[in-house]
Amino acid sequence: MSTFLQVIVNGLGQGAVFALLALGFVIIYKATETINFAHGSLVLIGGYVAFAVKPHLGWLVAALVGVLVAAIAGLLIERVLLAHSRNASPDSLAILTIGVDVIILTEVTRRLGTAAAPFLGDPYDNKAMQLLGLTVSRTYVVALVVAAILIGLFFLAFRYTSWGLEMRAQSENREASALMGIRSWRVTASAWAVGGALAGIAVLFLATNDIGGGSGLLSSHTVAFAAFPAAIIGGLTSPGGSVVGGLVVGLANAIAAQYVSLDFANVAVYLVMLVVLLARPAGLFGKVEQLRV
Repeated sequence: MSTFLQVIVNGLGQGAVFALLALGFVIIYKATETINFAHGSLVLIGGYVAFAVKPHLGWLVAALVGVLVAAIAGLLIERVLLAHSRNASPDSLAILTIGVDVIILTEVTRRLGTAAAPFLGDPYDNKAMQLLGLTVSRTYVVALVVAAILIGLFFLAFRYTSWGLEMRAQSENREASALMGIRSWRVTASAWAVGGALAGIAVLFLATNDIGGGSGLLSSHTVAFAAFPAAIIGGLTSPGGSVVGGLVVGLANAIAAQYVSLDFANVAVYLVMLVVLLARPAGLFGKVEQLRV
């Protein structure tokens, strides 16, 4: 029984990281109707910058710098590329983000080279702690606490600030919101910046032995894409659904890895996604758009 509870705690911690990433997917999609396939590259950028400056500034400052740079990278992708492709369809913009992802992934991999895999979880990685009589990895507990705080702050801002109101209005009807004086470019740019910041925070847990495995930062790009099925499971139009989807993916991954195999754990996430899509094509909390002719 204790083993099962440890698996649940680890699954929730891992799911919390996926929830942060999935929330970034959903925020960008709600603002632009574009799926950001460069999200994994935002993870890599934040992690690489944090790794590069950590020896000079220390872990905490390096982590903050990495998050800031990831947010700026997201903003630049939107302002430099997507903003100048206003007439392109969402599908074309999604393909554009794939190109951006390939370029960034290639460059960061070239810079890292064949050096030892960098890890970013110095304060908590590979350290056990006692929680309610269970011995669990500190990384999962810290990730769960940090994600809970950040997600709570996001939903407060989404619900009670003018930014949140503008975001919700634009996601409902872009033309009507523009007529009401809402600046579409500002909403879109801020969505990409927030998505980038969430990716920069997530990599601090993905680039660890506990969650990312032995490849550290080098594997964070691949691991980050588990957040895509999380966003699909919850519903691409639902920020709350992205959190639920992230937790579902984390639990599915942890349970499958413990009781079946590590290889099956990677497949189990997508099996859960397929089952959800068969039952609810728009995701657990997504809205089905109805077009009237």
